[in-house]
Amino acid sequence: MAKKTKDSTPEEKLRALYDLQIIDSRIDKIRQVRGELPLEVQDLEDEVAGLTTRIEKIEEEINDVNNSVNEKKNTIEEAKAAIKKYTEQQNKVRNNREFDSLSKEIEFQELEIQLAEKRIKEFKAQIEHKKEVFDSSKANLDDRVAALDSKRNDLNEITAETEKEEGILIKQSEKAAGVVDDRLLIAYKRIRGASKNGLAVVPVERGASGGSYIKIPPQRQLDIASRKKIIVDEHSGRILVDLELAEEETSRMETLLAKLLK
Repeated sequence: MAKKTKDSTPEEKLRALYDLQIIDSRIDKIRQVRGELPLEVQDLEDEVAGLTTRIEKIEEEINDVNNSVNEKKNTIEEAKAAIKKYTEQQNKVRNNREFDSLSKEIEFQELEIQLAEKRIKEFKAQIEHKKEVFDSSKANLDDRVAALDSKRNDLNEITAETEKEEGILIKQSEKAAGVVDDRLLIAYKRIRGASKNGLAVVPVERGASGGSYIKIPPQRQLDIASRKKIIVDEHSGRILVDLELAEEETSRMETLLAKLLK
């Protein structure tokens, strides 16, 4: 592979660009195998985290309501103790005024008990509802965790199968990019980024740009075949190379990569 120099010929630049395209396309294929799995795993991780937070919040809410129930039970016990005390005091009063005053205190404590019992009933209804939400969320969490484990296993298997190859290819891509001069490399990355299939450099096949049905004028085809300058397809915006050059570089790069990936 030629070194990056200002004196590189147009043909050397085209070969370097096509080499880079071959390697990057192979990396693309590996990542396509993984498909949407990384995103699916991330989505499931976010969902599991959200459900876990929700369940923890419901547990806290249930604990808070249980504490409120216990507070009202204590209120009832205190009210009962007060009623017992006031009832005993009534047996020792000396006049009706003291008796009536104690009766009012007993009546107030009885109202406190009724109100506390009503609140306990409301709290228990809240707890039952929150438990239903908790059980539903827990079942959903268990389902999502199982799905996450399955997706992670799938992703790990695919990653394990391709990790070594992808690492080697990435290094080769960096090496190939180092041969391409900066101006062309910027153009390559821009074209590749705008392309749905990641193709920035394509051969002319059957008189048209690779993947296109729009015919290239004969004189233009001759210019491309002469390899004397970098030519960009006016329709797709891709850099064009002649089929013979593409086949030569594809064969050479496949041989090189086969050795590296042994």
